[in-house]
Amino acid sequence: MYSEAYSAIVQGIEGRIIQAEADISDGLPCFMLVGYLASEVKEAKERVRIALKNSGLRIPPKKITVNLSPAGIYKYGTGYDFVIAVAILAALGIVNKKHLGSTILIGELSLDGSPKAVRGVLPMVYTAYEHGIKYVIVPKQNTREAMFVKGICVIGAGSLNDIIDVLNSEEPSRFACKSTDLDESMDDGLESISGEQPGFEDISGQEMACRAAEVAVSGMHNLLMIGAPGTGKTMIARRIAGIMPKPQFDECMEISKIYSVAGLLDGEKPVISYRPFRAPHHTITQTALSGGGRYPKPGELSLASGGVLFLDELPEFKRQVLEVLRQPLEDGYVNISRLDGNCRYPAKFMLVAAMNPCRCGYFPDRRKCKCTQAQVNNYLGRISTPLLDRIDICAETVPVKIDELSTYKKRNKETSQEISERVSEAHKIQYKRYKNEKFSFNSCLAPSNIGKYCVMSAEARDYLEYILNSMSFSARTYHKIIKAGRTIADMEQSSNIEKKHIAEAVCYRSINDKYWRGGRE
Repeated sequence: MYSEAYSAIVQGIEGRIIQAEADISDGLPCFMLVGYLASEVKEAKERVRIALKNSGLRIPPKKITVNLSPAGIYKYGTGYDFVIAVAILAALGIVNKKHLGSTILIGELSLDGSPKAVRGVLPMVYTAYEHGIKYVIVPKQNTREAMFVKGICVIGAGSLNDIIDVLNSEEPSRFACKSTDLDESMDDGLESISGEQPGFEDISGQEMACRAAEVAVSGMHNLLMIGAPGTGKTMIARRIAGIMPKPQFDECMEISKIYSVAGLLDGEKPVISYRPFRAPHHTITQTALSGGGRYPKPGELSLASGGVLFLDELPEFKRQVLEVLRQPLEDGYVNISRLDGNCRYPAKFMLVAAMNPCRCGYFPDRRKCKCTQAQVNNYLGRISTPLLDRIDICAETVPVKIDELSTYKKRNKETSQEISERVSEAHKIQYKRYKNEKFSFNSCLAPSNIGKYCVMSAEARDYLEYILNSMSFSARTYHKIIKAGRTIADMEQSSNIEKKHIAEAVCYRSINDKYWRGGRE
């Protein structure tokens, strides 16, 4: 007696169809699972055997062999219980084989036959949809997550017997989960998140730093803020995600896939419909930042994809941890290589970093700073030049005067909503300009494309040439100034880059020269 059933596995954030082949024959009674399996998959035979018994189903004393193919792919996790149980039941004739070829089964079984939620359901269901699968059966706890994928019939199972009833019916679609308020809950969730986030109207002073943050978000440039303690660096950083435009459907899908694989989605939060904001502590390890482990999981770089990765107290991070950032900042993804295979996770985040200029935090104010120049250089030297070169905009925060703190509520201040509207307009300009390219923002411009998309006026070109000669900027810095100037011009809806746009962009790079002297640029 032989049967086939289908499930899926996650590699990176993409799914892949897995076939379960069950054969029941005469011989010494045994239950074998084969197919390059991790220990938790091998243990599935005991879970399935007892779940079948406690569901009132009897397995005859036969030789049972279940193969999960392709055998060359390493299979880990606990989501194969459904497909193993159904493959055996189909081989025994208890389950009709009619619908098995058009059904994907994903889920873990308890010993009493009830299902348990598993992670990674969203990318697996999306893969089933891409392969033309009609039905997908998942635990009831995962149904809202699975229903984010339109065009496929999602069926929630409350027990092993529910699965049997679905597969033995003439039309499984009558068991499908009804259309819920998923879309409305996404909008409500987005509104509640936006409502909980503090706005830029709470910030007193720091007009230059707030402007730099707006420019950075408008072109998705990486941002570094440097200044004395208590000057508002963290306040600004925590408000940046709130001025980003709402993510599009494909962005929500990618972000939600990452969180699904990481096991961070649940019934209350079936999808991620807002821009992530991640702020790992400076004691974080390389693996936790980039992702990995024995069974690879996304790290903070990937969990921040589509949103903001905030690194507070940047020099306090270990040097080797910071160097992990370099390749994802350039490529937009993280490659995890293991003996059992490779995974690629998206890492299209906006880096926002904050730091003090020295250990005590008050350099270059010698009235307060007690650090020697050697100590200052050593502190700033914890950040490598290659990493600094990948940060387009650097802004300085200055101490706020007492009168500004006492009267800031009385002044008319721009809200995050007003800033977000301007950012959205700048993004629309870039989407239109780069519609035929593989990128969408000015920060992604390659040197070969700068001449095509960054047209400068004669005055702006002469001014930039003068600045470069007088300040000895590198070629990489030259390109970053032009890209920042392009963003500032987009914010003013100017087709050409003018002198004032270049002048502002130069200011965002000259702060580096103030602190990292000695040709670090």
